[in-house]
Amino acid sequence: MKGKVVVITGATAGIGQFAAEHLAKLGARLVLIARDRDRAQATLSRLRAIAPNVEHRAHFADLSLMADVRRVAAEIAAAEPRIDVLVNNAGGFFASRKITAEGLERTFALNHMAYFVLTECLQERLIASAPARIVNMGSVAHLPRAIDFDDLQTSKRYELFRAYGRSKLCNILFTRELARRLAGTGVTANCVDPGIVATNLGQREGGVFGFLMRIAMLFAGRPDRAVDTIAYLAAAAELADVTGKYYFGRRRAVQNRAAQDDTIAARLWMESERLAALRTTPVEISASLPKSAQRTAEFCD
Repeated sequence: MKGKVVVITGATAGIGQFAAEHLAKLGARLVLIARDRDRAQATLSRLRAIAPNVEHRAHFADLSLMADVRRVAAEIAAAEPRIDVLVNNAGGFFASRKITAEGLERTFALNHMAYFVLTECLQERLIASAPARIVNMGSVAHLPRAIDFDDLQTSKRYELFRAYGRSKLCNILFTRELARRLAGTGVTANCVDPGIVATNLGQREGGVFGFLMRIAMLFAGRPDRAVDTIAYLAAAAELADVTGKYYFGRRRAVQNRAAQDDTIAARLWMESERLAALRTTPVEISASLPKSAQRTAEFCD
């Protein structure tokens, strides 16, 4: 990882923070996307203590708002000549159903749509930096879930575990379809199951739910395995050509049937494009890329 540029979301707490620090120890330069400036500055201070001569950076956005995702992606693309690794790690777990200012259910917006839009908006930079890698955060919570295209945003009957589990299933399906679309570009995409570890999920919620989540996290494990897996997917030489897979530790993890369905993955991509209102235009990324890469590419203003 020495000299590699890693863009990572959700790196000011939990798994993301530990992963950023671990990658910095391996020699990477971190580009954080954060919402809270104080926590971001604290994380940057830790990273600079690890690697005093490396210019780690932070950009700020509310990743539940796609306009903010587009803006911060444009800022990063303008500031970074290359991106070697993108780690989509940020996520949320909410007791009640709320709608963002853009009309998206916030669990779906933060946990899935932000991954989709950020990756699409940084895709050109990633391809230009190839070989490059994308690491997305999944979860074992996807196992009992299925995709309901008539109710992607749980408007009929919201229940926090259903909303969260579905969003994590979306992450795995997104990774699968992304890998297919990036075939031949030199960019791989894989997904991580972090296991049951202590994070900030749900702890900022008020009332009984927030209290119970804070108690539950006292008994959760350390994020060591998840951090190691993120670094493994980001750096391991033996994974140079591995893409579209789902890992727990350094091994392939169990997925449910829906997570392995290419038809569902392709339809989710189309629905995500529609919801993100991404415009499309033919873009020739590089004359040296295979024909499969000379495709209609999404871009963000």
